Amino acid sequence: MKISYNWLKQFIKIDWKSEETSALLTDLGLEVEVVEKYQSVKGGLEGIVVGHVLTCIPHPDADRLKITTVDLGDGVPLQIVCGASNVDAGQKVPVATIGTVLYDKEGNTFTIKKGKIRGQESHGMICAEDELGLGESHDGIMVLDQSIPAGTLASTVFKIENDEVFEIGLTPNRADAMSHLGTARDLRAGFLQRGINVELITPSVSNFRIDKRTLKIDVDVKEIQLAPRYCGVTISGITVKESPEWLKNRLKAIGINPKNNIVDVTNYVLHDLGQPLHAFDASKINGKIIVKTLPAGTKFTTLDDIERTLHEEDLMICDEKGPLCIAGVFGGKKSGVTETTNSIFLESAYFNPVSIRKTAKRHQLNTDSSFRFERGIDPTITEYALKRAALLIQEVAGGEITSDVINIYQKKIEDFTVFLNFKNVARIIGQEIPKDTIKQILASLEIKINSVSDAGLGLVIPSYRVDVQREIDVIEEILRVYGYNNIIFSKKLNATVSNSPRNEDYKVQNIVATQLNSLGFHEMMANSLTTASYIQLSESLKEEYNVTMLNPLSNDLATMRQSLLFSGLEAISYNINRKNADLKLFEFGKSYHKFLAGYGEIKHLTLFQTGSKNKENWTNAQKPSDFFLFKGYVEGVLSRLGISKTKSLPVSTDVFSEGIAIGLGNDTLVEFGVVKKSVLKHFGIKQEVFFADFNWGSVLKLMSSKIKFTEIPKYPEVRRDLALLLDQNVTYDSIYTIARQTEKSLLKDVNLFDVYEGQNLPEGKKSYALSFTIQDDTKTLEDAQIDKIMNKLIKNFETELGASLR
Repeated sequence: MKISYNWLKQFIKIDWKSEETSALLTDLGLEVEVVEKYQSVKGGLEGIVVGHVLTCIPHPDADRLKITTVDLGDGVPLQIVCGASNVDAGQKVPVATIGTVLYDKEGNTFTIKKGKIRGQESHGMICAEDELGLGESHDGIMVLDQSIPAGTLASTVFKIENDEVFEIGLTPNRADAMSHLGTARDLRAGFLQRGINVELITPSVSNFRIDKRTLKIDVDVKEIQLAPRYCGVTISGITVKESPEWLKNRLKAIGINPKNNIVDVTNYVLHDLGQPLHAFDASKINGKIIVKTLPAGTKFTTLDDIERTLHEEDLMICDEKGPLCIAGVFGGKKSGVTETTNSIFLESAYFNPVSIRKTAKRHQLNTDSSFRFERGIDPTITEYALKRAALLIQEVAGGEITSDVINIYQKKIEDFTVFLNFKNVARIIGQEIPKDTIKQILASLEIKINSVSDAGLGLVIPSYRVDVQREIDVIEEILRVYGYNNIIFSKKLNATVSNSPRNEDYKVQNIVATQLNSLGFHEMMANSLTTASYIQLSESLKEEYNVTMLNPLSNDLATMRQSLLFSGLEAISYNINRKNADLKLFEFGKSYHKFLAGYGEIKHLTLFQTGSKNKENWTNAQKPSDFFLFKGYVEGVLSRLGISKTKSLPVSTDVFSEGIAIGLGNDTLVEFGVVKKSVLKHFGIKQEVFFADFNWGSVLKLMSSKIKFTEIPKYPEVRRDLALLLDQNVTYDSIYTIARQTEKSLLKDVNLFDVYEGQNLPEGKKSYALSFTIQDDTKTLEDAQIDKIMNKLIKNFETELGASLR
């Protein structure tokens, strides 16, 4: 939001420097991000003075040039060569002196220098109006009034306005400060707190009067809930033309391009008082004004010449033949003010903020009016702003007030009541503020004290302060005016040590993230908002489970995601298209669902892998990622969290061409596999992608919080090898199981290190070479003890598997 300092001074008379004022505004919560200088003419006509042309003779070497001598008021005439056909002796003209910087239409600069033109010295330049930025004409030099003394600064002749503009980063809750009046009101409270007594000056409307009652337009508000207050008046005999300089300068300073005097006045009052207005061409209104909604599908063409399809909840300003304007948002093409307009119906209203916001978002319109209406304007100044605008229109466009002021206000919007407890003020602020100071601050904010007791104050909050409805809001108001910098903070640092459980969510996430990082994975974070069409890629996702945004930023961000797969594939596609095809990604995030019982969020950990296992290198051939490598990453996460004794399950989602799930008890911990080509095709991905989806809630619930550890044994381990001849149908798993059952305490490991099938073996047989690691943690093993264990193993292999030694 831009605030003109000169404009602000119309409400509050101060002589502070802009730096001091911006610091005070920032302390009050209206953060000034930057202060920009504004000049109604770029450069401010600095270096331009009024000169008196003493002589003017033809240039001896150029037919179109003339040599002049010009008095600049210092008694030392200068010679200036001029090419304008209308220059003549005796004229008063604007002269750019040596060193003056001028600007062209594109803002480029050029500096006036001493030089020679066709052999004749020239010590300045006599200027045309376009060269000074005072107009568009370049037909000749500007000829000024003869009464202006030579040497007068041009900036005083043309009344150049120099201003400073505050760029305020306004927070959405501060609807009351979205105008120069609102900013001045806050500034006054800040001054009073600092002991500077200043008065808030509001424009007078005492001169408003009805000239005649010749153009009455009735108003029928059918949607009182959507338009609680509606005011209007007609003005006849106006002349639509260019606005006066003072009005154009005010609007230009805050970045608004002037259009015509009627539109400029409505924009001026909008930024002056914070009340949006709209002017209709009265001749284009058929019958009366009707404030109502229209059937869905109704077509309406707005001022930007775009035909829009209306929603059944859009509030419209209509006449007896059809719509004229989208209430509080945008005007209609057919009822707008043009150069031929000679009478207007001026509207000032208070519209329901929620209704305006929905309509503006629905039609993707963001205007100065909708910006204010949807945040909540002051309902008490509706009629006052109308009269203020009417008087300004009469000032700049002429005309007469030709109707009574219509003021439909069936149900008054009441002020808020709040009880302020003194103890709560001290407790929350952390410092006791004197009660008299609190009362003074509240009075400066126009908050009325309804009752006083030892415990606190009964307050009445003005209806325009839509952000102050609770006790905590009032305390915040007291604190920001009192000054955050005035609160005394203790230099003593108090801290407590809390014992948090090891399996807290963020701690577990850090453990897993560290592990995945070490394996070459990169963490990603995707937007929770996505496109609704993605659910068509999987029958497992249901449209009725979609959580749809009421005010989406775009159609691509209209729905909250039901799965983290598609946002991950978007990231993979983006990287592949930029020649980064070997990817390992993981994301901690939530999916969002609308269930019968209400809305729900489910937290996930997802893994993605695609492309080659390793980077291209002359020592290693590139190999594509495979399912079993990815399975190892998935099982590694579960193993790291102490989750064991899991079981394999079929996958329940249909996004995999091949996949499995891992579960424990009745919980499915993770589903992973190869993503279907039909899904990948939607994202333009041609290479294989592996995807794992962990149910993070189940993982946290089932992870083991106990850590088991054993000391490193002091005594050596012993390895013995066996080569067994086995039937083809005997598995390594059966050998491993028998070995473990045979010796449970001393047998530490069983390993299969060779498998042979082929020549010199009987038909239907195979050979397994196995190693057995034996160790006693309490002593060194002797050969007799080792031989006893091995003989027992061989006997059990022979008995149960029909094995024999080779």
